[in-house]
Amino acid sequence: MSDAAPDPLPTVTVVVTYFEQPGELARTLSALARQDYPADRMQVVVADDGSAVAPDVPAGVELVRQEDRGFRAAAVRNLGVTRATGDVLCFLDADTSPEPGYVRRMTRLPALLPETVTVGRRRHAELAEQPVDAPIETVGPANGLPEPAWLAEAYERSRDLLDADDRSYRYVIGAAFACTRWFFDEIGGLDESFDEYGGEDWEWAHRAWQIGAIFAHVPDAVAWHDGPEWAGRMADHEERVRRGNVQTLLLAEKIPVDGSRGTGVLSPVADIAFRLRGRFDDAAVFVCVDALLAAFPRARVELEHGAEAPVYAADPRVVSIDPASPAARVEVDLVRPIVLSADDGLAGRLRALGTADEDELEIVSVEGDVLARAVSRRSRERRARWGDEAAVRVGSITIDEAFALRAHPRVEPYVGGWGGPDHLR
Repeated sequence: MSDAAPDPLPTVTVVVTYFEQPGELARTLSALARQDYPADRMQVVVADDGSAVAPDVPAGVELVRQEDRGFRAAAVRNLGVTRATGDVLCFLDADTSPEPGYVRRMTRLPALLPETVTVGRRRHAELAEQPVDAPIETVGPANGLPEPAWLAEAYERSRDLLDADDRSYRYVIGAAFACTRWFFDEIGGLDESFDEYGGEDWEWAHRAWQIGAIFAHVPDAVAWHDGPEWAGRMADHEERVRRGNVQTLLLAEKIPVDGSRGTGVLSPVADIAFRLRGRFDDAAVFVCVDALLAAFPRARVELEHGAEAPVYAADPRVVSIDPASPAARVEVDLVRPIVLSADDGLAGRLRALGTADEDELEIVSVEGDVLARAVSRRSRERRARWGDEAAVRVGSITIDEAFALRAHPRVEPYVGGWGGPDHLR
């Protein structure tokens, strides 16, 4: 697909987020007017986040506005999308001016593969003294500032996100990304609870990944940001730390994967959920639940029957199966009550499920019995959408200390610690 081009070219809506930056907006709209994309297939919508004075926009550019209730980039981007007529959405900030080939390069992959989320190369330059109608591909490089090294290194390490994983949402930048309108609606738009600078783009990208997005960095789709990166714009160190902490804490609440959440505090959404369907002996269910949570203390255990038992009343990790519950990244369906010990190999395979070589994983006892089947949400969503069973990659792992429980195990030696597996299987 590296050389393929969509035929016909998709219709595109460019949503430009704006707040009291008239000079920067004029530069970005001038750059959009110079795109090498057919003008009759490109719509531009300026989305104003409550500026005191409405911006001037040229004929043919649409303007939508919301009242000023603080920094609401997520809400104003969603508002801009409501006016979009294009098949592909291309998001820019008012202070981020695209080179002439930007729209064509950013929209190519989403037009070919509708679950693709592309992110451009955001470069930085001192542009304030430059004429707003000067060619950005000339004045940008002539006045360039350093690019964020962490971002460039991440793109190089991941081969421009070809090797993306559950943490790659951090490399999708809200000032320069694109996706199809269909997939934006599938994801559900940006989370409007974000009301300070930053984080709304990462949370959106994480949700996109979980339901099957294909990430792609497009290094030759260049947009020039007027001024240094965020850290360089914040002279007040304490304020920079405060804002960074606000973003990190909000993301820790919403993104439960390692490296985003805390290491001890439970997240509102579990990363792994174990599910037991059917009615079984209370003792067998208790031992199963206890052993699972001992091995995976941050997991959620969902029971078809028995979650309301008093023994679980104080534990928020044990719940009844509810289709409306937030979906975990990995769901493990148990064949019957089992004992599953802590195992580094299993933990690693579950951590990588859906991002490496496996979409599903069978958990097998040394006797060869399949005890459980784990599936990544990402795989399940893609299969439900496209129905391609042949593309599902199923692996298997044998766990030495995993086994199915007998119908009526003895609980006293289990909780007392003086009984071995013979009391349980």
